[in-house]
Amino acid sequence: MVFSKVLTKCAVICAAATCAVALAHADPLTPLGDNQAGPLSRAQVPRIALDDDVYLPTAGLNESIIRVPVDAAGSVTLETTVYKPDGPGPFPMIVFNHGKMPGDPRLQERSDPLPFAREFVRRGYVVVAPNRQGFGHSDGAYEQDGCDVERNGLGQAGDVAATIGYMSKQPFVDASHIVVAGTSHGGLATMAYGTEAAPGVRALINFSGGLRQDACTDWQGNLTRAFGTYGEKTRVPSLWMYGDNDSVWTRPLVTGMYTAYGAHGASAKMVDYGEYKNDAHRLVGDRDGVHVWWPAVEAFLARVGMPTRVQYQVADPSLPKASGFAAVDAVDAVPFVDEAGRAGYRNFLHQYPSRAFAVSDSGAWSWAEGGDDPMSVAVANCQKQSSAPCRLYAVDNSVVWGAGSSTTASAGAAATGTVGRGALASRE
Repeated sequence: MVFSKVLTKCAVICAAATCAVALAHADPLTPLGDNQAGPLSRAQVPRIALDDDVYLPTAGLNESIIRVPVDAAGSVTLETTVYKPDGPGPFPMIVFNHGKMPGDPRLQERSDPLPFAREFVRRGYVVVAPNRQGFGHSDGAYEQDGCDVERNGLGQAGDVAATIGYMSKQPFVDASHIVVAGTSHGGLATMAYGTEAAPGVRALINFSGGLRQDACTDWQGNLTRAFGTYGEKTRVPSLWMYGDNDSVWTRPLVTGMYTAYGAHGASAKMVDYGEYKNDAHRLVGDRDGVHVWWPAVEAFLARVGMPTRVQYQVADPSLPKASGFAAVDAVDAVPFVDEAGRAGYRNFLHQYPSRAFAVSDSGAWSWAEGGDDPMSVAVANCQKQSSAPCRLYAVDNSVVWGAGSSTTASAGAAATGTVGRGALASRE
């Protein structure tokens, strides 16, 4: 079979990976060999300890944006973000496949999975995040393939194959050590790609993968059968990570997909990491979510012969220090804002960390929660409404107003949640 795309007509609702934060729950990896259709496995996952990082060389993400050709003529290219360690390599590679946000895929932002990329660059990987055809500034059109989920996944997998084929030829990539991962619709594309994976691909990682098509008759059956077909043809081992409070998938549906995938002997392991804040579907796009998914991913990668040792210090966004200006729950202490702003601040106090609230002298304000850097998102959204500079007032559980670092958050990050005076900081 060759990966292909055939456009047909049918209304499709695609599962998008949005971002949110979560509590650290998860489980020992459970083999698929018994093919049980019962509840997903459960267990506690420890927080990541990187105390020895201070002895390691410091590295940036070296982020670059390239165009990956899909065809030999280069007439169709994919907007692709690449992160890599310092030095010539060759480095092992992991490809990250994005989800689909609601609405027109052309309006979806460039895939920029910073929390995910940071964790792998720390371990000496090249991270490649392509926007598939029809998404963002990539060429081509998003093809829904009607109600045929199996064909949709294979069509998306064609872009994954093109990306791996192109990147494997780069001198800084070790083409014999490749992992493919994806979230939501990108998780479906990842598992579909496994049916014809390149020889150097050693593992697949499926974060909450699937495609929701509510307008199609028996869409859950279609999805389950698609995973069954993929599993019948895949020889690459896979790790599946799903949470209990996923807003898109129910536990019985996930169990059905997983069981169908392994019915013909495909090698797979499932982790149910429990509840992740208000929506497990947001896990992988969130910096806080790394502590939930990395321990299981680390164990899985080690088993398939991929490196996991931390090799570089790669800094997370730095948090400003508490200023002591006021208690974080002192709503009336927030400067410049009117009653609507105070109501917005009360709403901010009900959000999960990581979170940030920004204000300006003109009375503009914004909050953001989740993602990689809610501080930058809060400042950026506030600045859209104000001619005066916006500054951070509170971050997580501390007031930082008046601290020297309270004005240092970059406004370069854009919110992809609700734009306005309050927003979720979502990327994938």
